[in-house]
Amino acid sequence: MEEKILAILQEKNQPRNWDELGPEMKPKRAGIMKNEPVFEFFHTLDDSLEVNPQSIAISVQPVQSFIPYHVHDYVEIIVPIAGECTVITKNDELRLKQNDLIIIGNHTIHRVEPIEAESIVINLTLKDTAFNLNDYHFMYEDRVTKKVSSLLFSLLSNETQGENIYRLFRTNQDTKIHLLVEDIIQEYYYPDTQSNQIIHLELLTLFGRLIRSAANEQAVVAGEDDASVNLLSLLLYIEKNYAQITLEEMAQHFGFNPNYLSSYLKKHTGLSFIKLVHLQRVNVAAEYLTYTNAPIEQIAVKVGYENPSYFYKMFRKNLKILPTEYRDKYSFKAKKTD
Repeated sequence: MEEKILAILQEKNQPRNWDELGPEMKPKRAGIMKNEPVFEFFHTLDDSLEVNPQSIAISVQPVQSFIPYHVHDYVEIIVPIAGECTVITKNDELRLKQNDLIIIGNHTIHRVEPIEAESIVINLTLKDTAFNLNDYHFMYEDRVTKKVSSLLFSLLSNETQGENIYRLFRTNQDTKIHLLVEDIIQEYYYPDTQSNQIIHLELLTLFGRLIRSAANEQAVVAGEDDASVNLLSLLLYIEKNYAQITLEEMAQHFGFNPNYLSSYLKKHTGLSFIKLVHLQRVNVAAEYLTYTNAPIEQIAVKVGYENPSYFYKMFRKNLKILPTEYRDKYSFKAKKTD
């Protein structure tokens, strides 16, 4: 990271005394966890503790400072740029090494243990206005462009589903992820023409790279009441095996009882196993319709539907449009002639 960026972050991460900070912030108490009070931090603050109206904001964690358990009504990304930090949740104590990244879901109780003086930890906050539906949800009314694994980020941002959901990403030596984070920080603290748009696009790219990293890693990371232990792994498995997948086979792969797996998916995504499978199938079919000239019946079989009529039914049910109409509207050839 550039020296000028490190300097500005170090300038902004000076210790803060909660006994003085608390009365200034006037947070509402939201409950008790582990015999300690939990507060609502529902306003994003800049490094001067002023309310930040921006949809995407960055602040620096004060060093050697106690911050109590709290919840946000927005998504928070915590990244140690230098040194390490420990994030405490309801059931877990997660130690983040340099450049690791944790995404904390809406209304998830957590706090960061006091960090060392030489550490730099940034908090990147994403309000529900940070992304529109086309960006943030894996499916929307017009067409599908997101994959099933993108559902995780929708759940993190959702007020009802996001509670007690988070995901820790061990970025290891993935320099592309590190550079993305660094550039987001630089664009934020040194804004120029198009900085907001660049940050927006880089965050979407970051999410995509995190999903790819998790898919390649194939590792299970501990998470809040199991909600994030396997959720991304489960979604990635559906994304990879959608064409021939069965609930029983998937349950055996993960060592679950089929009924438990079905209930688990429904509880944490709001969607049944078969609904998730259909969504992934029509998502892939939509890509084939957009970028190939393959017959629709062939595409149906390719994505897991032996019966073309059933494929037409499920495609229309999920995308509100027939495959033929979708191809006419969104195919690469149609785009070129527009």
